[in-house]
Amino acid sequence: MADNKLADLSTEFAVQILRLTDSIKGHYSLANQLERSGTSIGANIREAQYAHGKPDFISKLQIALKEANETGYWLELLYKTNYIDEQTYKSLDTACASIRVILIASINTAKENNEN
Repeated sequence: MADNKLADLSTEFAVQILRLTDSIKGHYSLANQLERSGTSIGANIREAQYAHGKPDFISKLQIALKEANETGYWLELLYKTNYIDEQTYKSLDTACASIRVILIASINTAKENNEN
């Protein structure tokens, strides 16, 4: 259940990121970085669903977590440079933070289960 919720959240987040990057004019490199990291979260979560064992599963989720953290950075940078407004920033940052919280919990659970 949590895995499906996480996959659904990350897919919806990627859709929002793609819509945002389509609307950003004038700074292709920032939009590209955001697009790459923001869509990579869900891709790694999907890869984790078919991991080759628990260590691979944990690794994929850790990569997704790193990508989520990077995405938070790009969102903050776009907000601080006035490429996105406060409402857009807060909405996407909150969604990204929610994904990070679930990823951290999933990684910790997987690590605990791997030790037993």
